[in-house]
Parts: sequence; structure tokens; C-alpha cells
Amino acid sequence: MPAPVPTIEPVAVTGGVPHTPAPPPSPRPVRPSSIVEGVQVAGPAAQRLLRGPRGLGTTGARPQPTMTAANPVGNPIPGLYYHPVPEPDPLRVAEVDRRIKAWAIDEIDLYPAEWEEQFDGFFVGRYMVACHPDAPTIDHLMVAARLMVAENAVDDCYCEDHGGSPVGLGGRLLLAHTALDPVHTAAEYQPAWAQSLRSDAPRRAYRSAMTYFLDQASPSQADRYRHDMARLHMGYLAEAAWAQTEYVPEVWEYLAMRQFNNFRPCPTITDTIGGYELPADLHAQPAVQRIIALAGNATTLVNDLYSYTKELASPGKHLNLPVVIAEREGMPEREAYLKAIDIHNDLMHAFEAEVASLTAAHALPNLLRFLRGVAMWVDGNHYWHQTNTYRYSLPDFW
Repeated sequence: MPAPVPTIEPVAVTGGVPHTPAPPPSPRPVRPSSIVEGVQVAGPAAQRLLRGPRGLGTTGARPQPTMTAANPVGNPIPGLYYHPVPEPDPLRVAEVDRRIKAWAIDEIDLYPAEWEEQFDGFFVGRYMVACHPDAPTIDHLMVAARLMVAENAVDDCYCEDHGGSPVGLGGRLLLAHTALDPVHTAAEYQPAWAQSLRSDAPRRAYRSAMTYFLDQASPSQADRYRHDMARLHMGYLAEAAWAQTEYVPEVWEYLAMRQFNNFRPCPTITDTIGGYELPADLHAQPAVQRIIALAGNATTLVNDLYSYTKELASPGKHLNLPVVIAEREGMPEREAYLKAIDIHNDLMHAFEAEVASLTAAHALPNLLRFLRGVAMWVDGNHYWHQTNTYRYSLPDFW
């Protein structure tokens, strides 16, 4: 049994740092994470931890040294607060892309041939390598890649682009969730449930991705992921209910929904993908939970902002933060979009302030590494959105 891990007291929340809207971003030095500069991390052990592991075989797990980020394809949103990241290792990117496509086509028959261009245009390898630069092996990156692709398949096929509908979504999501959280039922009915997991592409994807995840994750990490996926599915259902009733939520209601229908399952597994574990007692601390929530909320608003023109061009009415602000607060589209940028920036500053506060107060190595991993995921997520010009383009507001 591992030695007992000391617990931490919740860090007082003061509302984050005051926010001044950022000017249009320009290339700036890349940091190992989004942790606020100028904060003194307690103790030399913590400083060593933030610099990353040392020794044979650990090169891929260390943050890159300070450098000026290369200019990637695509323009960042003017005024959006973000941190550039180094270009992902092209060899790792190519190998993840090769393996994820083989998995999707050969192992689980995820999509028909006519969807191949869209699958390639997701750029899974670039996404995962940018978000998990400390992953020790390609196998670890593939765990995150399969889960991401499976989540996207459920979203597309059950909720949105490829036959999705709010009608009957609850039943479909519940049955898909059993691929992550197995059913324990009467023996007579167990075979029918097992057969159902092979009945459609999203369930096959969930089942296969979860099987690979369980090979790397501890029972505690697996349970954490199931919990966060239940949160995600609840957010899907809230948005679906609003679509069915044609209800445009208040801005605060929309932001509450986005705390559940968001990217949280991705950064919360950063320790599994990094090849270590943040113990459950530490992960459950209110200060850590607030940091994870802020990371999920900020990164999801990045998606709202970059996918804005894509969603406006799609059939039907798509809720995103600028659309909700425009309708509920009576703003022109441009002003609503700019206000959404400010809201994102406020959340990012709050995230960084909370990380800095907790980092300065507690020099527990696995906690510091986890916080650094979440911050790197936040930065990598922005990089992927900025550079994915196949999916996203900016509105003509500047």
C-alpha cells in the first residue's frame, strides 16, 4: 500500500486577479505551463518538479525550455488571453494520427468512408501531443486520443452533426454511458446488454477506448473519469432540453450548463496520460476541484469563440456564448462576441491565480505536477483551436 498522502486545506478564493482586456496577442516566450509568473513556489523540491523529471528516458516528459513560439497555421483571436506553445513533436503527431485512424477503421468501424476527410481534419495527433507534452510514451497519448475521438463520436452521432437529435437523447446517452460504467444486472439480461455495446459506432468507441484506458488508469482514476463523463452527459441533456423547447437561457444559465457540457474529462485525466497518479484525497480537495472547473470552463469558451462562424453557418440555432449574450443582453453580434472574449479572459486569470495560490502554499510533488499538466492542457487546447483552420475561421469583427 502507498504511504498516506497528506491532505491540504482549501485555499481561500478571492475572485481572481483584476482583469484588463488583453491587446491582440503577439508571439511571446513560451512557459512550461500557464502558472502565473512571479509566484515563488515553495521549496527547491517544488522548483525541481516544475522543471520536470530528469534522467534516462525522461526527455519527452519534460517541459520545453523557454523559447519563442513558432507561428502556427491560423490566427489567434485578437484580444484573447492565451499562452503560445512549442510546435508538437511531428514524429509523435504522425504516429498518433496513424494509430488513431487504424483504431477507428480497423478495430471499431467508427465511421463510413464519406466521413474520412472530416476525421482527418480533426487533427487528433496534433491535439493530443500539444495537450500532453509530458506523456512518457505513444501508448499513453493513444489513451487520451481514443477517449477524445469516442467523445466526439457520441457528440456528433447522438447530439449534432451526423444524425444527432435532442429527441430521445437521454436514452441513447444512458446506454452509451454503460460502456464506461458497466451494468451489473440479472444473468438472464447480461448478454443483451453486452450485445448492445456493439450496436452502434459511438458505443463501440466508448467501450474500446475505456478498455484501453483501464490498462493505464488506477481504479480511482477510472472512477474519476466516469464521474466527469456523467457530468458531460448531463450537460448534453440540458442543452438538448433547451433546443426542444426553443429556450434561450440567461447568460448565467448558459455558463452553468457549460460547466458540465465541457472539456473537463480531458484535463482531469492528465495524470493518467502522464504516467502517474494524483491521489483521490488530493483530487477531491475543493481548491483542486475549482482549478479543474475553471480550466474546463475557460477551454470550452475557447471552443465557443473559435467555432462561432462554423455554428452560424450550420442549420438550426446553435447556442454559444456570443449568441446567448447577443439575445439576452440586447447586444450587436460584434459587441457580444467581444464580451465573450472578456468572460473567457476573466476565467483564465482566475484559473491562473488559483493555480499560483495553491502551488505557492503546497509543495506536494504529485499535486504540482498535476497542476502543471492541467495548465499545459489548457494551452494545448487553445493551440489546436487556433491552428485547425479546416474546422474553424474567425468572424470579421476586426
